[in-house]
Amino acid sequence: MLTFEEQKTQKEKRVRVDDKRLINCNAVDVNQLMPLKYKWAWEHYINGCANHWMPTEVSMAKDIEIWKSNTLSKDERLVIMRNLGFFSTAESLVGNNITLAIFKHVTNPEARQYLLRQAFEEAIHTHTFHYIVESLALDEGEIFNMYNEVNSIHAKDAFEMQLTADIMKEGFSTDTPEGAQKFLENLIGYYIIMEGIFFYSGFVMILSFHRQNKMTGIGEQFQYILRDETIHLNFGIDLINGIKAENPELWTPQFQKHIIDLVHQAVELEIKYAEDCLPRGILGLTAPMFREYVQYIANRRLERIGLEPQFKGARNPFPWMSETIDLGKEKNFFETRVTEYQSSSNLTW
Repeated sequence: MLTFEEQKTQKEKRVRVDDKRLINCNAVDVNQLMPLKYKWAWEHYINGCANHWMPTEVSMAKDIEIWKSNTLSKDERLVIMRNLGFFSTAESLVGNNITLAIFKHVTNPEARQYLLRQAFEEAIHTHTFHYIVESLALDEGEIFNMYNEVNSIHAKDAFEMQLTADIMKEGFSTDTPEGAQKFLENLIGYYIIMEGIFFYSGFVMILSFHRQNKMTGIGEQFQYILRDETIHLNFGIDLINGIKAENPELWTPQFQKHIIDLVHQAVELEIKYAEDCLPRGILGLTAPMFREYVQYIANRRLERIGLEPQFKGARNPFPWMSETIDLGKEKNFFETRVTEYQSSSNLTW
């Protein structure tokens, strides 16, 4: 048992809000969640929990019927296959990056709490693509290895995997300005580029089927994933901006230029991916439309981390996507679910 003096000493060592930091806070016990400093992190965690779903709650019966029929054209099937191929591995890359590269270097418990929730959601998303592949009786080897066999997918994943590899190198630390900048680069690469840019062409393509009452099971699951990804993106932006605020010396003009260069590279990779998915137009979609859309999305992401938009005049050719993200303009998000969660009533946007 602790003596009176030992108890007094322990009370004096209790975590204080002002001592908490997002990175490089080795003096504070990361096991002590309370008191909260970054309430935004806890709010993202609560919203993520209220948004809980499982892919097997969504019926694939209509999708199976359509897939087995001659309803879909060859080009429509290509779009679906390409997006299943990209997302099936991309979600795993994000999950691995969280658990193997990000988590250990974030020194704030409430931010870590959300990262644990996000990692679970990435597992759910990967489960989703297994469920779709199994339901449609697709070649699982073709879908889950597409990132090694299709150049446009391989290029995007290789871009991201290098960012994880840098953090995973032996001896990596955020204690130096160079290490902290490399960590910030990883966060921007995954939250801003992977989840904020790379995912959005696929969302448009798959949800275009859903809007025309085609492949509605896949479409419904992509709606759920989009809701999750919106929270992921918002958390990532708050984390990035929080690290910038606590470490302003990292946000040098040279580093900002480097980030802008990365975004330019990512935009071109995503445009090539859209061109690969849409060699000919389908469902009112054409590859040139995605050039403007990807540039428009990139501008918005840059602005939210304090950087200047890079693509002048880029507009959103898919305004309905904004409505899809906004729950207030949509049907009840949970009304089509097989299992009703009590926590769904708590979800607010």
